[in-house]
Amino acid sequence: MNIETLREYCLSKPATSAAFPFDETTLVLKVGDKIFALTALDSTVFSVNLKCDPEKAIELRERYPAVIPGYHMSKKHWNTVIIDGSIPEKTIISWIDDSYNLVLASLPKKIRDVILKNETQ
Repeated sequence: MNIETLREYCLSKPATSAAFPFDETTLVLKVGDKIFALTALDSTVFSVNLKCDPEKAIELRERYPAVIPGYHMSKKHWNTVIIDGSIPEKTIISWIDDSYNLVLASLPKKIRDVILKNETQ
């Protein structure tokens, strides 16, 4: 996986957007104005921060050396996934899906319903 694949996959999800709200090198991916993924474009190590269920976050950190507590994020709810080839791309994609779905579920019902309705059309 590379940065463009990550960006394109995230933006293929319903009601997503990409922005640089912090600086010109931190790509932030949102659903309904809430972050579900972010990555630094200028880092020498390619990684992505993804939201995660707290129990699963710990399990993934124990299982994969390339998964660490979220850099500059809540360590309870976020993991940083170092994309170094040690984790299969399909696994990372499933974690992106999990992050997206967690954030989508946290949106106000009215916004969530609009997103889900547009997705089925």
